[in-house]
Amino acid sequence: QVQLVESGGGLVQAGGSLRLSCVASGLIFSINDMNWYRQAPGKQRELVARITNGGTTNYTDSVKGRFTISRDNAKNTLYLQMNSLKPEDTGVYYCNTKIREAWRKYERNYWGQGTQVTVSS
Repeated sequence: QVQLVESGGGLVQAGGSLRLSCVASGLIFSINDMNWYRQAPGKQRELVARITNGGTTNYTDSVKGRFTISRDNAKNTLYLQMNSLKPEDTGVYYCNTKIREAWRKYERNYWGQGTQVTVSS
């Protein structure tokens, strides 16, 4: 069974940095584009950053220049380097991707369990 497990969240002061990781495990044949979403208290989940299989990246405007998404395909791992953090970056961060398992002929959509990021002012 495929799993996505995030780590790296925590409490940090404004201006600080955190690095999130998301490891995909299981009998994986292929992984599609990989995404980081976040959900702040009382708000809808929003797409923060995306990276394609080929390495093309996209960011929501509020994190451009501060966050960097990357992936290590050999390790089935997704990263999010977050610098110059602001209180409005607070929320639960989720890893998301579509994975084709070795024994399936199609992709399925997977989410991690989330990791809490809290930025104090």
